[in-house]
Amino acid sequence: MADEKDQVQQASQQATPQGASGVSKSAYVTVDAGPRAQVPPAASARLVWTDGERSLDYVATAGHVDVRANDNRLKSQMFALSYVVVDSEGKADRTRPVTFAYNGGPGSASVPINFGGIGPKRVETDGMSHLAPGAACVDNPCTILPDTDLVFLDAPGTGWSVVADGTEPSELFGVDADADAFARAIICWLEQNHRWTSPVYIFGESYGTVRNAVLARVLGEKGVKVTGIVMLSAIWDWVQTLPGEDLYYLGMMPTYAAAAQYFGKAGQGVDEDEWFDRAMDWAEDVYAPALLRGDRLGEEREREVAEELAGFVGLPADYLVLKHLRVDLTEYRLKVLEAERQVCGRLDMRFVSDAPSPAQLDINWVAAEDAADDAVDAVWEHAFRAFVSDELGYQGLPIYMGQNYEAVGTKWSWDHEEPGTGYGKVGAPNVTVDLATALRRNPTCKLCVIGGRYDAATTFWNVRHDLACQFLSAGLKDRVTWLRYGCGHMAYVDVPTLEAMARDLHEFYAKR
Repeated sequence: MADEKDQVQQASQQATPQGASGVSKSAYVTVDAGPRAQVPPAASARLVWTDGERSLDYVATAGHVDVRANDNRLKSQMFALSYVVVDSEGKADRTRPVTFAYNGGPGSASVPINFGGIGPKRVETDGMSHLAPGAACVDNPCTILPDTDLVFLDAPGTGWSVVADGTEPSELFGVDADADAFARAIICWLEQNHRWTSPVYIFGESYGTVRNAVLARVLGEKGVKVTGIVMLSAIWDWVQTLPGEDLYYLGMMPTYAAAAQYFGKAGQGVDEDEWFDRAMDWAEDVYAPALLRGDRLGEEREREVAEELAGFVGLPADYLVLKHLRVDLTEYRLKVLEAERQVCGRLDMRFVSDAPSPAQLDINWVAAEDAADDAVDAVWEHAFRAFVSDELGYQGLPIYMGQNYEAVGTKWSWDHEEPGTGYGKVGAPNVTVDLATALRRNPTCKLCVIGGRYDAATTFWNVRHDLACQFLSAGLKDRVTWLRYGCGHMAYVDVPTLEAMARDLHEFYAKR
C-alpha cells in the first residue's frame, strides 16, 4: 500500500495526475509550460464515492493550473481541487460534463461550495447550530458528481493560488481581469486533460455569479461554448449595493419579511413560500412607488405604508416612519431581535448570536460580524485541509487564505465596460448585460438561478428584476430555470434544501 500511495502522489505541478496508480496516463497529460513559481507538487488518489445505493470510482487531484497571457507570460497559478470519475481501468470519460466551480468575495476561496455543498465530501451540518471542531466529514449523498466531473478553482490571491512575480494586481483583481484569468485557467485545464469534447458548465456562488456573467461571455469570445451556467446566490447589478439606492431597499424587503416570519414577528399561520410571494408582490406594487416619491409621498401616505411594512418586517411603524421606510441591513439585524438581546445573520438570517457589547459601536465592525459564517466556515476548512493532506498526500502551505478580502477585495477594480452600451467603463457594473449577451450569442446554453428566502447578502428580488430588464426572447427565457428555497446564502448548509437542490440540479444537467 505504501508503494501505491507513493505512486499516486508523484504528479506534475498541474491540476491533474500523471501516472497515478490505476489511472491511464493517456487521460492525464503534463505540458511543460515554462518558468513557474514554486508551488508544491500536485498529488492525487483514486477514491470511491457512495450514497449507500450507488458508487463511483473517481480520482481526486490537488494541484495548480497556469494562468498565462497571450505571450505565455505566467500571471498566476490557480489552485484546483478536481474530482474526475473513472472506469474500472482508471480511464476518464472525455465526453462527460465537467463543471468549474468557485465561491466569490471577491477574495474568497472555493472550500465552502466544495466541502459544504456539491463536492463528493461534505461536513455534516446541524440545522442552525454552530458546528464544533471535528464535525464529521462524510461522502456527500447530494453531490453532483454523478452528473458531472468537478473542478474547484481558487481565485488568484485566495486559498493556495499564487500570483506570479511581476504581475500587477490590476492584471488579476478586477471584474474584467478576474473573468479573463478564470477563462485562461479553464482553457488550460481542458487542454491539458483532453476534455474539449466535454460539455462545459460554470458554477459560481455570490461574487462568483458576477464572475459567471462576464466569464460566460469571455469564454465564448475565446472559443469555449458553455453548455450550462449555475448561479447560486446571485448578484449582477452592483448599483443595488450602493448607499441610498432604492433598489437596495426593495430587494431587502422580502428577505426581511422572511426573517420576521421565521422569528415569529410576522406572517404567522401563512405558508413560508406564500408569505415570501406576498412580500415580493407588495414590494413592487406598493413599496416601490412609495420609495420613488421620496418626500413627495406625504406624511399621511408614509404612515399608511409604514403600517403595512411593519406588518411584513416585524419592526414598529413609528421606527419605519422615522427611517422614511428605509432600513439598512445592519440596522435590521440589530433591531429585529433587540428584545432578545440577539443579532441575526447576514448570509443566512436564521442564524443568531448574542448582541455585541455596548462598547462595540463601530457599525462597520458589526456589519462584518456574521453568525451564519462563524457557524460553519472554519470547520469546512479543517475538513478540506485534512482531506488534501491525509487522503491525497498534498503538502500545502501553512496558511490557506480562505478569506483574503484585505489583500484582494480592497484592490479590486469595479470598472467594467458593459458590452454594446458604448458608455466606456463604469464603476458600478451591471453584468446582467454580459449574461444576456452570452445567452443571445449561445441560445443552446442553459441557465439555472438559485436563491434563498433568508439570504440578505444577495437578495432574490433583485436578480428577478435584473434579468427581466434584459427583455430576453421567450425561447431564451425557456432556457432559464429559477429555483428558490427556504435557505440562506450558502444554500447547502440547510439539509432539506441541499437534498432538493441535488434533485433539481440533476434535472438541470439532464435538460437538453
